[in-house]
Amino acid sequence: MEQEKIKSIIESILFVSGEAVSVSKIAKIIGITAEEVEIAVASLREEYGKDKGMIIIRKEQEIQMATNPENASVIDQLIKSEIQENLSKAALEVLAIISYRGPITRVEIEAIRGVNCSFTVRSLMMRGLLERIENPKDNRGYLYKISFDFLRKLGVDSIEKLPDYEMLSKDERIDSIIN
Repeated sequence: MEQEKIKSIIESILFVSGEAVSVSKIAKIIGITAEEVEIAVASLREEYGKDKGMIIIRKEQEIQMATNPENASVIDQLIKSEIQENLSKAALEVLAIISYRGPITRVEIEAIRGVNCSFTVRSLMMRGLLERIENPKDNRGYLYKISFDFLRKLGVDSIEKLPDYEMLSKDERIDSIIN
């Protein structure tokens, strides 16, 4: 496979993931060697190091796409404004999904919504409306569930008291989407 295509695929994987991904997992997904991934990542890191808004960071055998530290003050303003504003439609959708189907993985949330929700989930966690717990089925991922603050802000003392909880939490149409 051509080097530029490998780099393009790795960029897409890192962007969609929103989290760190191991070199070995990327190699397996693409069907190339870990060494080929390393070469492509080194090239990407060099390209992103030149006045770009994104960088590729590395910790041990995992890599992740992140914002350029030079833009930290602007990104901080964005995050602060997100937290202080009313919840967006996307945030409400994610909260509803997690409320009725949680604990749930980010991948499952995205399967239901059909779009990446990394930023939305992060924003909701920063607002204290979601909690992240380890996934007992996959030690590389997390499950998301609503927080006590969410229940308190809604004025309910139990998740089961949400409207139509029994029906919506067991909706087989949703099960068919995420399974």
